[in-house]
Amino acid sequence: MYVRRSPEAIVVQAPAKLNLHFEVLGRRPDGFHEVETFITAISLFDTLAFFHSSPQTEQAGLQRTVDFAGDWVPGMRGYFHSPAGDSTGDLQTALGDLPEPSDNIVVKAIELLSQRAGTEKSAVVRLVKRIPSSAGLGGGSSDAAAALVAANLAWNLGWSQERLASLAADLGSDVPFYFTRGAAICRGRGERLESLENGQHFHFVVVRPPQGLSTADVYRNCQPAKTPVSIGPLLEAWRNGCPYRLGSMLMNRLQEPAAKMCSWVGRLRNAMKQLEVPGHQMTGSGSSYFAICHNARHAQHTASRLRAQRLGQVFHATSVHIPLN
Repeated sequence: MYVRRSPEAIVVQAPAKLNLHFEVLGRRPDGFHEVETFITAISLFDTLAFFHSSPQTEQAGLQRTVDFAGDWVPGMRGYFHSPAGDSTGDLQTALGDLPEPSDNIVVKAIELLSQRAGTEKSAVVRLVKRIPSSAGLGGGSSDAAAALVAANLAWNLGWSQERLASLAADLGSDVPFYFTRGAAICRGRGERLESLENGQHFHFVVVRPPQGLSTADVYRNCQPAKTPVSIGPLLEAWRNGCPYRLGSMLMNRLQEPAAKMCSWVGRLRNAMKQLEVPGHQMTGSGSSYFAICHNARHAQHTASRLRAQRLGQVFHATSVHIPLN
C-alpha cells in the first residue's frame, strides 16, 4: 500500500487489480470455488483517509464512520484527484451502486481488526472512490486492505504485514493479495498466495461498461474446467515482458458465463477485436474488460478510440509495484 501521513490523517492509496489468468478448478465443500489466478495491481486508485483520533473523540465514546467522498483528502489536495465528482451522488452515477457506509467492507475491516486486537479506539474514515464497483477490479477488497493498514498505524498496534494478511483472508478472497508486492498467483479460494516481484511495466486500457455483475451469480453459472489451462505459459510471458506474448496467453474461465449474463461483455470483446492490441479479456467476474497495449502512447490512442464509442468508463493504467509498509 502507498501510505502518506498528514497532520490530520493517515492516507492510503488502494490500487485496483486485473486478472490475467483465471481458472476455475472445482467447487469446494465450503461453497466457494477452487481457483488459480494471476493478479497484477494497476495504477487506478481509491484513496482512504483515516483520521487521527483526539482525546475529545475518545472520551465521547466509540465512533466508527465511513464517508464516501469526491476528491478531498486532508492535507493531500492536488496529489489525489477523483474524476468522479465531489458528491456522493456524482460518485453513485460514475461508479455504480455504492453500499451504505455501515455495510461497506471498510467498516467490516476496522471492526474485525478492533475485535482481534482487543481495542475500542475510534475510527473516522473518508473514502475517495475511483475504482468502479461490481466490475472485477477489486476495489472493495483493496479498500479493506487499506483500512487494515491505516488502522494498524493509527492505533499503534504494531501488527506485521503477515499478520494483517492473515486477518484479511477473513474479509474476502481477494483482500490478502493487497499485502503482496503487486503481482501474485492466488490459489484456493484466492487466499493462498505466491507473491512475485512486480518489476514489469505493462500498459492496459480498462473499460467498465454501464452494467455491473454479481460475483456470486457469475460463479453460479460457471462450469469448472474439465482440463484446466496451465498458468505456466502466462507466467513465462509475464517475466519475458513482451506484450504480444502476454496477450496471447490471457484466459478467464468466468468470461463465458459472464457474457451470457451481460451483453456488454460481448460488445467489449467485439470492440477490442477491431483494435490492434496484443490481447484482451474480461477481468475477474466482470463486467470490466481490458486490453494490453504496446506502450503508453498506444494505450492513450486505444483509450481515445474506445471513449469515442461510448462503451463505458475508460481508464489507461499500468501494472504497479506495491511497497510493503
